[in-house]
Amino acid sequence: MAYTGGVQMFMSNLKQIINCNDIPFINNNPMILCERPQFQLLYLELDSIIQTLFHIHEDHHNPDEVEKVGNLKKRFKDVEEEAQDTIDLFLSALHFRNIRRSRRSVDSKTSLDLFLSGLHFTDTTLSPRSDVFNTSLDLNKILKSIESIKVELKTINFGSMKMDPSSRIDHVKTQSVAAAAVAVAGTSYTRNPLGIKKQSEDIVVGLDRDAEIIRDKLFEDTKQLCVVSIVGMGGQGKTTLATKLFNDPFLKYHFHIRAWATVSQTYVKRDLLIQILTSIGVQDDLEKEYDSKLREKLHKKLMGRRYLIVIDDIWSIEDLDELKMFFPNDNTSSRILLTSRLNEVALHVKPHGCVHSLPSLTEEESWELLKQKVFHGNECPEWLIEPGRQIARKCYGLPLLVVVMAGVLAEEPMNKDLWENIACSYIVGDQKGCLETLALSYHHLPDHLRECFLYLGGFPEDFKFKVERLTWLWVAEGFIEEDGNRSLEDTAKAYLMDLINKNLVIVERRNEIGDVKACKLHDLVRELCVQKAKEEEFFLKIDSPTSSSQLLEGITYEQRRIFRSQPVSLNIPHPPTPTTRSLLCFHENLDSSVFIARSFVLLRVLDVQNCRVDDFPQGLGLLIHLRYLAVWFLSEFPNSICNLWSLETLILRKFHFGFTRLPRNIIDLVNLRHLWSDSLLYFSYIEKPMNWHSISRMMFEYGVDNVQNCFPNIRKLVLDCDSDFQKHTKFLELLPYLENLKLIDPELGYGHIAFPVTLKKLSLRRCASPWIHMSMIQLLPNLEVLKLQGILFTTEREWDASEKQFPQLKFLKLSLDIKHWKASSTSFPRLKQLTLRSCEYLEEIPLEIGEIVTLELIEIKYCNNSVVKSVKRIQQEQQDVGNDELKTTIDGRDLYLSQSAAGSESE
Repeated sequence: MAYTGGVQMFMSNLKQIINCNDIPFINNNPMILCERPQFQLLYLELDSIIQTLFHIHEDHHNPDEVEKVGNLKKRFKDVEEEAQDTIDLFLSALHFRNIRRSRRSVDSKTSLDLFLSGLHFTDTTLSPRSDVFNTSLDLNKILKSIESIKVELKTINFGSMKMDPSSRIDHVKTQSVAAAAVAVAGTSYTRNPLGIKKQSEDIVVGLDRDAEIIRDKLFEDTKQLCVVSIVGMGGQGKTTLATKLFNDPFLKYHFHIRAWATVSQTYVKRDLLIQILTSIGVQDDLEKEYDSKLREKLHKKLMGRRYLIVIDDIWSIEDLDELKMFFPNDNTSSRILLTSRLNEVALHVKPHGCVHSLPSLTEEESWELLKQKVFHGNECPEWLIEPGRQIARKCYGLPLLVVVMAGVLAEEPMNKDLWENIACSYIVGDQKGCLETLALSYHHLPDHLRECFLYLGGFPEDFKFKVERLTWLWVAEGFIEEDGNRSLEDTAKAYLMDLINKNLVIVERRNEIGDVKACKLHDLVRELCVQKAKEEEFFLKIDSPTSSSQLLEGITYEQRRIFRSQPVSLNIPHPPTPTTRSLLCFHENLDSSVFIARSFVLLRVLDVQNCRVDDFPQGLGLLIHLRYLAVWFLSEFPNSICNLWSLETLILRKFHFGFTRLPRNIIDLVNLRHLWSDSLLYFSYIEKPMNWHSISRMMFEYGVDNVQNCFPNIRKLVLDCDSDFQKHTKFLELLPYLENLKLIDPELGYGHIAFPVTLKKLSLRRCASPWIHMSMIQLLPNLEVLKLQGILFTTEREWDASEKQFPQLKFLKLSLDIKHWKASSTSFPRLKQLTLRSCEYLEEIPLEIGEIVTLELIEIKYCNNSVVKSVKRIQQEQQDVGNDELKTTIDGRDLYLSQSAAGSESE
C-alpha cells in the first residue's frame, strides 16, 4: 500500500482546518478554534509515521519484514480513516447545531425551517447530543492507535531495508525515467510515446479474412434489409471486428448513414434509440423527447437512405425482435450488423445464412499480436521468444487476454525468468480461467492505480466514461497523489493513460487532436473489477430493484461507496451510515434529499444527475463534506448550496432550457474548481479571487469588473457574450493559464481584442467581426484547435492565410461566409484535419492545402459543388504523387477516386 491520495487529502484537510482564514464556518466557530491543538497534534503524529512508513524501499529477500511493513500500512490506513470519520462527524454535528439555533431564532417558518422540522432534531438519531453526532471531540483512542503503530515500527529491522529520504515516489515519473535508463543500457524496450500517429489500440491481428467475408455479405446484391451476425465468446474480438468494418473506407463510402449502438444484457429501448440518433449526428436534446418521438426521428432519418446499423453485444431474441421494428425496410440495400455471444440469437434472425462464427486466433497470430503490443515494431530478444510463445499459447486464441497480458509484460523488465514465471502462473480453459488470467494484470498494477481501476467496476455495463468527469471523480474520491506543480486533474489523466497502456481500459473516442475523450471497459475486464471490488469490499452495487429495508441490510457501517443502477425507495427513516462517502445513482427516478441528509452525512461524492427533482434538494446544503456534486433540478439555485465549503466540482443539470442565476455567496465555495451546467449561468458579483479552473456557459452581468483578478487560475472557459462584452475582452489576454476558450455570440466590434498566448483551443460561435481579428488569432503560438462556426465577417470576404502562419494548429473547422481563401503549404505546417461545414459562398479550397505533409483528413459538409470539385482535385493530385494517406469525406461519405469506387459513385 502506497502513500495514497486519500491520506494526502486528509492531511490537506487537517492543514486547512488548522490554518484556514477564508472559511467562515471554521474561523467563526469557537468550538473548532479550541480544538485546534488536538488537530495540530494529530497532524504531527500522522506526519511522523508517513515520513518513515511510506518511504521504505522493501527488500523482497526479507519477506518477514516486508509482511510487517504491509500490515502496519493497513493498520495506519484504518486509523487514518477512523480519524477522518471522527473529525468530519464532529464538524457535521457543529453545523447541524448552528442551523438548529438559526431555526429557533426565526419566528416565521421558512422553506428551510420546514425541511429541518422534517429532520426531527429531537430524534436521537440526528440530535447533536447523540453518540453519532457528538459536538465534543476526543481523539485519544486514535492517538493511542498511532502510538502503537510507532512502537511496532521501531521493531522493524531497517538494516534489511532502504530508506527513501525524499518525499513520496513519483510513480509516473519514476517509471518513465527508469524505463528510459534501461533502454539506453540495451536490455529493455519501451512503449512508443503517446501521440504517435498509429495508436496502440489500432493494432489488429488475425481478422483480415473475417473482415473480407463479412464485407462481401454486406455488399451482397439484394435490395431487402439484411442482417449479418458475428458470433463468438467474450474477449474473442467481435467488437474489434465490427469496429474494423464500421471504419472500413469502402463501407463508409457505400452507405449513406452509419450508426453504432451497444445493447448488452441490460437492454433499454430508449437508450438504444438515443445512441443511434446521436451516432448519426442528431444534435437535438434527445433526453427530453418521448420514446415515440425518438422512433419518429429515427425513421425519418433512415427512410430512403442506404444505412448500416451496428448493434453490438445483443443477448436476447425478444430484444432483437423489438429492435428490428425500428428500422425501415424500403429496398435500399441497407444492412444491420449484429454481434452476440449467443448463436441462437443470431440464427433467430436468419437460420440459414449470414451468421459468421468468429474463430480463435492461431498460436502464430496470438504470438504476433503479443509482440506488436509489447514491442511496437522492435525485435523481440531471442531469450524471450520461447517464454513469450508459451504466454501467447496459454491465451487460447482470445485477443483480449493477449493484449492484457501484453500490458503486463510491457510494464515489467524484459527478464527471461520473470517471463517464464508468468508463463507458468496461469491457465485458461473457461470464463473463470479468463478472469484468473486477467487478475494477473490486476495484481501487477502499482498501488496508486488499483483504486482508480476498481472504481470503474461500479458503473453500469458498457458505460462510456467521459475523461474529464472521471478524473474529477477520482480527485474527489482521494485517489490521486500530489505531483509537484502538476494539477491533480492532470495527474489523474496520466493515471488513466497508464490503465489504457496496460490494455485494461479501451479508448472509446478521441478529440480533434488525438487526446482521449471517452473510454470504456471490456465486459470481462469489468467482471474482474466487480469481482475484486467485492473481495476487497471496495463498494456496494445495487443492480436490481430493491426496497429501502433491503438496501439497509446490504450497507455495513464501514461501507464507503454505493453505486445504484436500479430504483430503490429512499424515504424510510433509519439510523445513519456515516462512513459512506460516495453515492452514485444511474437510474432515473426521484430520490429523497431527506434520506440522503439523514443517512449519508459524510458524503464526499454525490451524483444524482439522473434523478430529476422538482425543487432543488435543500437538504444537500447540510452535506458540508461534499467534494463532488452532480444534480438535476428544475428550480433556482439556492443559497444553501454555498455552505459546502469542501466542494470542488459542481455539475448542474436542468430539465428545461433557460438560465440559472448564481447567488452572491457563491464566492464562499473557496475550494470550487469546476462549475458546469447545461443551462446559462448568470454571474453578477465578484469581490475576491477564486480558484476556479473551468466554467461552462457563464455570462457576466452588468457591474462585473476586474474579471482577470477573480479567475487567476482559469484554464477552460465557455462564455456567453452580451452587448456589454467589449469591456471584458481586455481581460482575456491577462488570464495566464487559459488554454481552452469558447465564445458564444461575441460582439467583437472594431476595437482591440487579444487572446492569451497560452490558448490551445479557441472556438467562436455566431459572431460578427471584422476580418482583422483573424490575423490576431494567427499569431497565437500554442493554438492547436480553431473552430469558427456561424461567423459573419463585416468587411472583407477574402481570407489570405499565406501572410502569417498558424505554427501549431492541428485542427481547423470553418463555418463562415468567406468567398475567397488563399493559403500556402506553410500556412498550416502541422495541420492534421480540415473540416468545412455550410461554407456556401466559398469558391474553392486552396490546392496548396493538399501539400501539407501532416494533413490526414479533409471533411466537407453542406458546401457548394465548386468546393467539392476542389477537394476531388486535391485528392487526385495527392494520389498522383503517391500520397495515399490523405482521406477526404463529403457529407459523411468517404471520397475515393479509384476505379472501383468510381463505379460505386456512378451507381
